Amino acid sequence: LTAVYTCAIIKPTKSIGLFLEGVTTPMEPGAGVLIAMSGGVDSSVAAYLLLEQGRHCAGATMRLYRNEDIGLPRFHSCCAQQDIEDAAEVAFQLDIPHRVLDLTAEFREQVIQRFVQGYERGDTPNPCIDCNRYLKFDRLLHIARQEGLVYLATGHYARIVYDRSTGRYLLKKAADTHKDQSYVLYRMTQEQLAHTQFPLGELQKEQVRALAERLGFVNARKHDSQDICFVPDGDYAHFLEQYTGIRYPDGDLLDQAGRTVGRHHGAVRYTLGQRRGLGLAMGAPVYVCGKCMRCNTVTVGPESALYARGLLAEDMNWIIDPPSVPFRVQAKIRYRQAEQWATVTAASETWARLEVDTPQRAVTPGQSAVLYRGDLVLGGGTIREAISL
Repeated sequence: LTAVYTCAIIKPTKSIGLFLEGVTTPMEPGAGVLIAMSGGVDSSVAAYLLLEQGRHCAGATMRLYRNEDIGLPRFHSCCAQQDIEDAAEVAFQLDIPHRVLDLTAEFREQVIQRFVQGYERGDTPNPCIDCNRYLKFDRLLHIARQEGLVYLATGHYARIVYDRSTGRYLLKKAADTHKDQSYVLYRMTQEQLAHTQFPLGELQKEQVRALAERLGFVNARKHDSQDICFVPDGDYAHFLEQYTGIRYPDGDLLDQAGRTVGRHHGAVRYTLGQRRGLGLAMGAPVYVCGKCMRCNTVTVGPESALYARGLLAEDMNWIIDPPSVPFRVQAKIRYRQAEQWATVTAASETWARLEVDTPQRAVTPGQSAVLYRGDLVLGGGTIREAISL
């Protein structure tokens, strides 16, 4: 970056030590930390809090894509040039080294390609989970170690604790339940948990913003990112066609008896539970309740057809010791959903069966089922199949 900044360098003080109470697990004395700086307020405050502890810190911002690479015009997103410049300015203010890491190839392969393949398979993927899994807590931690830094820190709202009785590191919800991000972190391994810091885990979002304003950070009032970073307008079907160059063909809309009741405009455009945009007048509301990508058909039915009594999850990751018998959990089958009581059975190391106490609406393949006990994350996996009523 060739920018000149005219802000004051902030030297860490002990004036706000109250913010550090209960922060994650103790770090090795003198161990260095690589801070993943997105350009947002959260990772900026995380960097400050670690400096206040006397840590040797370095900042890194991942360049995940260039707009022209994915066929999009310039826009503001969490990976845009403006965010890189915001991160660099905060790093300058904190007087820590900062570098930009070009991970565009990895992001294209591990996140965008998986996103495209998921939709073409009929799933509804969550690319933020893949980004955390393959880039933030894998590639970035590897880079940290190459540079002699022991830990990686991010601005996620979650907590890590060490359980001496089991010798395992545990992932817990954040103190701020409205900002908790443990759902998208369930894939972290023991090695990653042992070498990751979440300095904001005990804080409320308003405390973080207040501190950023007090410190004069350029991003103190910056809005949080709400969309998929490479699909900022939310039109994922348009992105798929523009990125792949494929025009996904029209096909038949079917009722539950297999009769044609209309036409769809590309099966990738429809998600389980969708009601709007079907263009059908059937005398009662109907919803998308199934897709066959091989046949290029979308099946619609009444809302009652959307409910399932459970699911099968694949690619399980257990943060606790994997259970050998069925046991009770609280499960989330989408990010913003409240947990639901369920019984989970580990069919193998990588597969699990989840049966919910209350039938759940639109259990969607490609989304994640994350298992909790109170504020403790037990593990999770990718939903592969709903178990019908």
